[in-house]
Amino acid sequence: MAAALHAAAEHTLPQFMRVRARRQELADTWTLEIDPGGPFEFLPGQFNMLYAFGIGEVPISISGDPARPERLVHTVRAVGRTTQALAALGRGARLGVRGPYGAGWPLDAAPGADVVVLAGGIGLAPLRPALYRLLAERARFGRVSLLYGSRSPQQLLYASELRRWRSRFDIEVEVTVDTAGPEWRGNLGVVTKLLRRSSFDPANSMVLVCGPEVMMRHVATDLAGIGVPPARVFISMERNMKCAVGFCGHCQYGSAFVCRDGPVVPLERLERLLGVREL
Repeated sequence: MAAALHAAAEHTLPQFMRVRARRQELADTWTLEIDPGGPFEFLPGQFNMLYAFGIGEVPISISGDPARPERLVHTVRAVGRTTQALAALGRGARLGVRGPYGAGWPLDAAPGADVVVLAGGIGLAPLRPALYRLLAERARFGRVSLLYGSRSPQQLLYASELRRWRSRFDIEVEVTVDTAGPEWRGNLGVVTKLLRRSSFDPANSMVLVCGPEVMMRHVATDLAGIGVPPARVFISMERNMKCAVGFCGHCQYGSAFVCRDGPVVPLERLERLLGVREL
């Protein structure tokens, strides 16, 4: 019993780290580069619990490059007291970090297949590490496509990086927005409209999805309509995680605990639950 309690404590005690750099992405969104004090190994799709002293702790997906473990990167949308406090941290400020936790994007199961990265809004942040790995190991995969939707051009996350990716010849990048002024020359409409325009092979593909749950419900329907097997679709769930190790039950979703069994989950496991209201 004592050994089990000691192991649990090791998973729930934060490490103290300092902010190395801070960059504003959107009006309410900031990226923090944190100095982990040494290599911080993680899988694309995993998350950390970030602690703002005296305020609270929240789960935030890791959004940096897994090939650069000396740089721990998190993109934080300031929507509550804790995330507002984290987003306001300046260079040299201290915070607590627990992790990494959860299952990552199963890229090792995709060699030779087409890979579609489908993101909505700030859902691009948890997918960015997967994009870094896909591009770093580009020869291992078939066609790579990024389909990204946002509310407006002003709310496109990582806009400069999107432009760099679009300039490459080894990745297809399609961006759409819900509303825009006359200066916008890109796509208009929901992100699912981009699926039928993309040239990936539905029968030999893996699709990685992150965004609002309503978006993921529509994506699931549209992917089935074009012949992508549910077993080849993976979604990242965002839930109210507190302990991050499956003890507290805050993130329970049906029979799954998002912190322990996710956040990346095969669509076929949760497809039925996505349509259940207020679950």
